[in-house]
Amino acid sequence: MNELLLNLNRLHTTPLGIERIKRNLKIDNDDIVLYLKNIIKDKNSLIIKQGKNYYVKNNEIIITINSYSYTIITAHKMI
Repeated sequence: MNELLLNLNRLHTTPLGIERIKRNLKIDNDDIVLYLKNIIKDKNSLIIKQGKNYYVKNNEIIITINSYSYTIITAHKMI
């Protein structure tokens, strides 16, 4: 099983990260971390570890997560 999936309980982000993610995804969800956890857990999500980050791709969204601290850095729509 993927290390990221085993550590979903450690996922978090900063207040600035929340605002950045809301702006990038054009959503107004009160619990961004839960919203992104559900995307990460989706069976159609592709999880790639590259360097110090995880990249999770699902449909039109890509999420960037630091692999050491499990901080969600950003999420945005793929073009």
